[in-house]
Amino acid sequence: MTSLQAVASTRLYRMIADQIAARIKAGDFPAGGRLPAERDLAEQLQVSRASVREALIALEIEGYVEVRVGTGVFVSPAREDGQVETPRAPTAANGLEATDIGPFDLLETRLLIEPECAALAAQKASPAQIAAIRAAHDGMSLTESPSLHDRAFHSAIGAACGNAALAAAISHIWHLSTLSPVFHRLEEHFVTTKVWSEAQKEHERILAAIVDRDPIRARHAMHDHLVGILARLREDFGSVGIR
Repeated sequence: MTSLQAVASTRLYRMIADQIAARIKAGDFPAGGRLPAERDLAEQLQVSRASVREALIALEIEGYVEVRVGTGVFVSPAREDGQVETPRAPTAANGLEATDIGPFDLLETRLLIEPECAALAAQKASPAQIAAIRAAHDGMSLTESPSLHDRAFHSAIGAACGNAALAAAISHIWHLSTLSPVFHRLEEHFVTTKVWSEAQKEHERILAAIVDRDPIRARHAMHDHLVGILARLREDFGSVGIR
């Protein structure tokens, strides 16, 4: 008896990337030329700009396009044989097997659960747990690797929420983020020193609300922080003065 074949679940941004790559190979988008704006691609494909953003980043990782923040997205130069450069297989920044879950899916999931986690931490955190949150916050300004302290800050809030399942869920989402090459490339383009400074101020408001045992303020502060992250990663590639 013939066995059933596994059904692959292809992410939307991956399907968009494949469509654009096919048009590049067909010569519809010539080497060296600029791709249409994200909003135009989104309208043509009837998808969200976030999905187009993820697709363009995936294509850059694979060598099809070059993202020039402040200018736009350009098709990579052709090789001597007239073909686009051979795509590079995506790998996670830490060398582990990459995940294909899009960064905006991960951030939107965080937006669903981390504000409530912050509210719970404001109610239930022990003095030692609040000290751990504060230490992670303070560490961001003392290091050249703020992303490590950023994760420590959010993880410490998760640990202080009093719900082991919720803390584990937050930890897993962060783990998936570290395995996403698309997430890492987005951060390379848009997470600057100025952005880290803004994030640190947002963290300070979250910390203050938790210290004051104010769950409503903590919830809103975390919500605003995550919405800010989403907005910063959705900056237009063609905008001038991002860096």
